[in-house]
Amino acid sequence: MNTFGRVFRLNIFGESHGDSVGVVIDGCPAGLQLSVNDFAEDIERRKGGLQRGTTPRKEDDYPIFKSGIFRNRSTGSPITILFENRNTRSEDYDKQRSVPRPGHADFVAHAKFGGFEDFRGGGHFSGRLTVALVAAGVVAKKLLDPVSIKAALIEVGGESEIERGIQKAIDAKDSVGGIVECRVNQLPIGLGEPFFDSVESLISHIVFAIPAIRGIEFGTGFAAAKMFGSQHNDAIIDLSGTTETNHAGGVVGGITNNNELVFRIAVKPTSSTPKEQHTLNWETKKIEEFSVKGRHDLCIALRVPVILEAVAAIALADLMLIEQKIPRVLK
Repeated sequence: MNTFGRVFRLNIFGESHGDSVGVVIDGCPAGLQLSVNDFAEDIERRKGGLQRGTTPRKEDDYPIFKSGIFRNRSTGSPITILFENRNTRSEDYDKQRSVPRPGHADFVAHAKFGGFEDFRGGGHFSGRLTVALVAAGVVAKKLLDPVSIKAALIEVGGESEIERGIQKAIDAKDSVGGIVECRVNQLPIGLGEPFFDSVESLISHIVFAIPAIRGIEFGTGFAAAKMFGSQHNDAIIDLSGTTETNHAGGVVGGITNNNELVFRIAVKPTSSTPKEQHTLNWETKKIEEFSVKGRHDLCIALRVPVILEAVAAIALADLMLIEQKIPRVLK
């Protein structure tokens, strides 16, 4: 449900307009150096309002350590980190309670939880909870050092020029999606547990915990379906496993092969858009015109790169601990 991982395990909690959101991380080795400053860069990268096309909602997102860290070192017990919600405008959602927003989880959450769900800002389904994923990713990245994980936005609204894609959304008074690519270097060979815990399986599992993700591909991805086998096969050129090409994206048989791990994700257009739409009013049982008001991203993909790095780090840290590549007590 809200838990991921076998050794490096995390549980995220909270709602968009609740008192706070946060994460509990279990299985982090003792002795890891951690301070508030370690979180500043990635937390800042995730914030809205920093780029054209992102939501004006701003939160301080100052990490509050509640357990598992003593004298700036992990203790080996569960690490609990909270982020307070202070800049909320819940009245925006009270007005539209009976009108589920197209593309959002409003309708299915209402059906699944019998109307008891916190509907403000999407509640537990909100992208607000990705700040908890980013926090866990900071811890995972430190565990993985010197492994390098870098994600970048490579396409917005079908345009490789990001500003042009954003302008399309502004001109249309609508939202757009995008593609984010992640590259991981210096991973050891042999990570992954076939069949069900392959590297692709675990990364894909946690990638879809990021709201708005619609697809993922590794290496050449869907383009591989148009290639000959002789074209797609990566020739091995040395005993370390280095290959001449990297169509496999660094994974063969579900196991890392000592080449760069490469994957891309498709991010859908933000569901909340000022564009006039229509939806069902479940009180009147009639279809009515509808426009989403409030503070929303024109392109949520702008804020995804750091979140993608975080979830990749979480999955890989778990695999590294399973393989005992990271000691349980750090010196």
